[in-house]
Amino acid sequence: MKARNASRTRGAAQAERGARVPRVPRVPGVPGVPGVPGVPTPFAERVLDVVRLIPRGRVLAYGDVAEYLGEGGPRAVGTVLARFGGGTPWHRVVRADGTPNPAHPAEAAALLRRERVPFRGDRVDMPRARWSGH
Repeated sequence: MKARNASRTRGAAQAERGARVPRVPRVPGVPGVPGVPGVPTPFAERVLDVVRLIPRGRVLAYGDVAEYLGEGGPRAVGTVLARFGGGTPWHRVVRADGTPNPAHPAEAAALLRRERVPFRGDRVDMPRARWSGH
């Protein structure tokens, strides 16, 4: 005869008892690779390095950063900036349509205007402001 709890996983048994089962964090943009909370992954470090290269008065779109690196995508870049971008010029990365950072749009727009980034209405004028990467 099978033991009563043999079919349950250890995590399920712990959850049933009310114990918190720790989840393994995932690295943004790298499916299936666990990361350490609060510690940037190699991918995240590369994203932050590119963001630090963007000169004052210029911007890149989230997808431009991923394309520059040749890996990841716009969402992965956004996730990296949301988690680790505080010490970088995060405001220089905008949406492809020129909309400033969606989490802090007023602050991002003010910082961009201070750097004399060209705007067209409430959006960055991407043809004039996009950094070529050189």
